[in-house]
Amino acid sequence: MTKDELEILSTAARQLIKDTADFILKEVGLVKEKDVDTKALNSLVSYVDKEAEKKLVAGFQKLLPESTFLTEEETVEQSQGKYQWIIDPLDGTTNFLHQLPCFAISVALRENGQTILGVVYEINQKECFHAVKGGGAFLNDKKIEVSKTKTLSESLLATGFPYYDFSGVDSYLEVLKYFIENTRGIRRYGAAAVDLAYVACGRFDGFFEYSLSPWDVAAGAFLIQEAGGKVSDFIGDDNYLFGKEVVAGNGNVHEKILQEVRNAFYQSSVD
Repeated sequence: MTKDELEILSTAARQLIKDTADFILKEVGLVKEKDVDTKALNSLVSYVDKEAEKKLVAGFQKLLPESTFLTEEETVEQSQGKYQWIIDPLDGTTNFLHQLPCFAISVALRENGQTILGVVYEINQKECFHAVKGGGAFLNDKKIEVSKTKTLSESLLATGFPYYDFSGVDSYLEVLKYFIENTRGIRRYGAAAVDLAYVACGRFDGFFEYSLSPWDVAAGAFLIQEAGGKVSDFIGDDNYLFGKEVVAGNGNVHEKILQEVRNAFYQSSVD
């Protein structure tokens, strides 16, 4: 797909995402307990997630008829072709259900296994983070870049607390203690796509979390890369999309965050 074609597709995709976000916002406070299902421990879903996903899938099928899908709620056949949309229709569902104003739509498009387009739309602030391959990253059409913070001690980090997979909780608490003592602070918003978008625009200097799914990270990781940052898994390789672990940051602090995370999660197991 050419750069011009990508730009046209991005514009149409962002409008579809904004329209879907309007639907989600109108449902805040209206979902009843009986409307909420538990997919797994502390993993919640409501009709809002499913209807939002259906709207997005239908729209993207019209925009790119030959495309396939990987989606959180599996309202469409999950398959992989030349073009594949990776969709989280409501990242931060628990926040949404509790009316905490941090939740987003996350959408990425891959061509032959490589991400070429990413959008994270934080619904409450109406902030649209977007990028196409080789074009840089933007927030509401204004170019963004990762922070220039040089040291860990000056860094503000983001993370996600384990909420269903506690297999790595001891290692997580070990590295969390280190960062509490050696950074400017840590924030936990409860929506990984938003955390990653905030790294892309320099609000956070870095982010780490384990037990994430592709739809949680595909768009946000791409935004960071287009904004000049780095993304890896916990051992420094590039298996962050399907490897269920992510370290992200600007070029100065990524390696420092990675070193502590890698030591806590992998060196301790070797020892």
